[in-house]
Amino acid sequence: MTAAQVASYPFTTIEANRGVGHVRGTCPHTDLGVACSPSNSLCEQGTRFVPIELLDVAGLVPDAHSGKGLGNKFLDDLRVADAFIHVVDASGGTDFEGNSVGVGTHDPSMDVSFLEMEISYWIFGILGKDFQKIARQSKLAGKKFERLMQEKLTGLSITESMILSALKQSGNNDDPSAWKDDELLRFCQALQKISKPMIVAANKTDIAPSENLKKLEATGYPIVPTSAEYELALRRAANAGLISYAPGEASFDMIDGSKLNDSQQKALEKMAEWMKGARGTGVQTVLEKVVFDVLDLIIVYPVEDETKWTDKQGRVLPDAYLMKRGSNAKDLAFKVHTDLGDNFIRAIDGRTHMAVGHDHILNENDVVKIVSRV
Repeated sequence: MTAAQVASYPFTTIEANRGVGHVRGTCPHTDLGVACSPSNSLCEQGTRFVPIELLDVAGLVPDAHSGKGLGNKFLDDLRVADAFIHVVDASGGTDFEGNSVGVGTHDPSMDVSFLEMEISYWIFGILGKDFQKIARQSKLAGKKFERLMQEKLTGLSITESMILSALKQSGNNDDPSAWKDDELLRFCQALQKISKPMIVAANKTDIAPSENLKKLEATGYPIVPTSAEYELALRRAANAGLISYAPGEASFDMIDGSKLNDSQQKALEKMAEWMKGARGTGVQTVLEKVVFDVLDLIIVYPVEDETKWTDKQGRVLPDAYLMKRGSNAKDLAFKVHTDLGDNFIRAIDGRTHMAVGHDHILNENDVVKIVSRV
């Protein structure tokens, strides 16, 4: 895998960069009192790092939904996304086109509203003339509108329940066949927020005017102050053995200050002071907020032996899965393997050793054995 290019000029990113990040949870092996043997994740000193897939895509310019710039490519990459981290230059030093301007020159909240509208118009364009056909078919043939819409939008990872929620939130006429373009757009705006939930990484907060953060907070989206530059510098310093730093921590420890020149020493002191108030660089925080708060996921551990918390090979807590809060035991079975879901009989709670049914709701850090027909 080649390293993603980093630079402060427009269209630095052209091809989408796929990567893996991690979110943290407390590993249950600390309750069991034995070491774990992670397979699909990592564990360091009782902290479990569960992988998530990240896709860094090309930025948008105005009228991207019409194909301007790399808009079509960006929006096509967005189809499979569960959520969206919008990295905004909170300093106001970058304009809509991605060009560098003076700090405080650009209103970063405009970037948020601009992206909202581009995605909404994109969905609007996908529906196009087919929308009226779908609406009339639903009305005349008595078919569920949300089902017909889901079939049209299936490539966007949009579900029937999302469409129903968007219908309620849009406040439109109950008869979609009577909608005008402005009502259809309002529906698309509601669907955009529901199907592609967004969190804003307010980058360059270390140099951002305070009023810019207030403007971003006024957008209504979750805002996480970040400094990607500080995070990158700290990771490089840690790899060089100069400091001890774990991503997500609010501070770092010096290992060998004698290897630092005055400029490096002052830079680290400046970072440490800023991180004290911000409680970290924000980079790890934004990943965990989008997973645990925006997407509302929990970490669950399936096992083969509910008493020893092992798999068939005797590995302790080998796998950790992210599940939607409210998921049940059968959902976990399908997550592990389709055959387990299809042949599900019951589950066993690894903490209480009690058998539970398919509709047993999972909780954070549950350890669960799935029992299925052979």
